[in-house]
Amino acid sequence: MADVTRDTLVSTLEEIALLLELKGENPFKTRAYRKGAEIVQNFDGDIVARAAEDDLKGIKGIGDALQQKLHELASSGRLEYYENLRAEFPPTLFELFELQGLGPKKIKALYDKLEVSSVAELKEACQGEEMTKLAGFGKKTVDKILTAIANREKFADRFRLGDVAPLAETLLARLRDHPKVSRSAIAGSYRRSKETLHDLDFLVATTDGAELTAFFTTFPEVHEVIVQGETKASIRLENGLQCDLRAVSNAHFPFALQYFTGSKEHNVELRSLALKKGLSLNEYDFTGEGDLPEIHEEEEIYHALGLDWITPELRENRGEIEAAREGKLPKLVELAQLKGTFHNHTTASDGQNTLEEMAEAAREHGLQYLGIADHSKSSFQANGLDEKRLHEQVETIRKLNESFDGFTLLAGSEVDILKDGSLDFENAVLSQLDYCVASVHNVFNLPEKEMTARLIRAMENEHVTMLGHLTGRLLLRRDPYALNMEKIIDCAAETRTVIELNCNPWRLDMDWRWWQRARDKGVLTSINPDAHATEQLQFLAYGARLAKKGWLRQADVINCLPLAEMQKWLALPKAKR
Repeated sequence: MADVTRDTLVSTLEEIALLLELKGENPFKTRAYRKGAEIVQNFDGDIVARAAEDDLKGIKGIGDALQQKLHELASSGRLEYYENLRAEFPPTLFELFELQGLGPKKIKALYDKLEVSSVAELKEACQGEEMTKLAGFGKKTVDKILTAIANREKFADRFRLGDVAPLAETLLARLRDHPKVSRSAIAGSYRRSKETLHDLDFLVATTDGAELTAFFTTFPEVHEVIVQGETKASIRLENGLQCDLRAVSNAHFPFALQYFTGSKEHNVELRSLALKKGLSLNEYDFTGEGDLPEIHEEEEIYHALGLDWITPELRENRGEIEAAREGKLPKLVELAQLKGTFHNHTTASDGQNTLEEMAEAAREHGLQYLGIADHSKSSFQANGLDEKRLHEQVETIRKLNESFDGFTLLAGSEVDILKDGSLDFENAVLSQLDYCVASVHNVFNLPEKEMTARLIRAMENEHVTMLGHLTGRLLLRRDPYALNMEKIIDCAAETRTVIELNCNPWRLDMDWRWWQRARDKGVLTSINPDAHATEQLQFLAYGARLAKKGWLRQADVINCLPLAEMQKWLALPKAKR
């Protein structure tokens, strides 16, 4: 039985809600499970322990029936009601929920009318004529479904950094706590903060490799043991993620850590540099004639080659070795330097928490300010605010600020950039705000020239402080829309428009590969979580990692400014910032 976690409770309740929708159950019943999942997700305390002890009474929104089910699941690892419900449907039916643009209603129609219960069957149905006869399934819808299927196939063996991180750190902690492990780390793409990963590479220093590889294969999340030997083991987890463990001696650990962190291109350059110094570098040690460098830590490998130590995020062979040789590596931004953040949502639009709750969470994170940027009216699917509701929210924020000491809520809006590049609110409305995040939320299929012109027109507006989720991508789900990135960055520099680093793990947008160019053009960023719930403020940690990967310094990140300086900056005319 796998350990029951908060995520287990949340995902089970959410899946029950989906199953009830498929059955056509009372929507109030469905909503109760979905709301229950939100409450469990956001509960401030050990909800799993309380559920196991049957101590959930008094928690608003969790009635007797939900309390009983959560208790059964937390205490036994199973929920009979859920298992029986799931058994009513083919197990492959749940693949369909992974596809962009397919909700429960459409899946129910496909299942009821065409007996489609898997992605393979759906692909076949899309190529026939029966599907287009269903209400809501015209040619455009079918084409979108085929695109979603193609994306699923393309990204089948990849995982988002933010989805993997909590599990990765849990597994690492188990290895670190083993009595025969002296050092441990996660290497590979994870350590380099790549936005998507193929697998996880764990590394331990130990005197008993066989015991550690055996221990690794007994983790409760293991679905399959691929290989197990005296120094290496590979497992596949229940979510499909492959994890590899390498056990090495303490002396070899620094070399293995450097080698298995990569990237391949970075390592090729490093080995070439070693050869020029009469050394050979591999995952075990230095070899060569004469006295060899004495290495105890990874940093010393770089120093032995005449380089400053290169942080893992930069190891992509994009100029970091040359900069390290010349002593010109930038001092990169750190998470602790962030003093506030923008682009956060509340229950006024599609967020899960109130203004007060978001403010309290921000203060607990040690932030000095929090920008509220709920959706504007054109985002009707997100309950966007019209002018009246926005004005009321601004007034509420101003009043709330009177009760804070050393903390301020900033009143903003995530304003839709309409198809022609105009904004969802008039300038007279925008001028009453502290700042404005301008984002695209519809019509993603414009040609590159038109989409680029659309964003440029928005940036030319004096009230647009920053662009939100620049390319609209959803990692492993939706490709970015067509943009001329050079022109966008040049325009941002000219108009003094900030480009946010949206650190929601599904977005991580703008892509890290463009930040060095933007930085060199003088474009500032704001690391923004796009938080729709209090716990999503934690996404700032991913933002700091990706900012490092983009070579960004503290001075390049506008929300490193303390509150007083931030307020002065916002008060300046855009052209003078």
